[in-house]
Amino acid sequence: MLYLIVCLINGNAKDFHHHLVEDVCQRFNVKRQRLQSHITLKAPFKIKDLTQIEEITETFCLNHKASSFTMSGYNHFNEKVIYMDIHPSVDTIKNCEEYKNLLRNIEGIEWKRNESGRHKFHCTIVSKLNKNIYKDIWTYVNQYPYSFDCSFDNITIMVLDKDGWNVKKSYKLQ
Repeated sequence: MLYLIVCLINGNAKDFHHHLVEDVCQRFNVKRQRLQSHITLKAPFKIKDLTQIEEITETFCLNHKASSFTMSGYNHFNEKVIYMDIHPSVDTIKNCEEYKNLLRNIEGIEWKRNESGRHKFHCTIVSKLNKNIYKDIWTYVNQYPYSFDCSFDNITIMVLDKDGWNVKKSYKLQ
């Protein structure tokens, strides 16, 4: 099975992101991502037995407090991905790095090159863009300023099945 570990974004930020993604994808005829609003903690990976990940995640969430982040502004990776920028608190950075370090001790989880180093907190609007459409979408989204105070309050394991990405299990931080 293919899994992904995220922090789901909720509330007004989720609603704004959802409507912006729908609008951009329809207006510019680009493909919509298959995931709800989230911050990726571990990119998609395959593993036969999820037990150790579930145990580590449950223990981590029971022993760590929810922390804050602000969503405001737009940014991009090259001219291929446009995203909503996330400005994490010191505690959110610490929580994320501690959790990822625990995952790195699990045998069998493959880490991609872009998963090393400091975590880049973001919430993707569209990806897999070409240079021509990128400029138009970049100009368009920047007409819609926003700012949301959010909570890093969950770690959620997603699974890819025939219907797309679905929640396997979600754990709440204290």
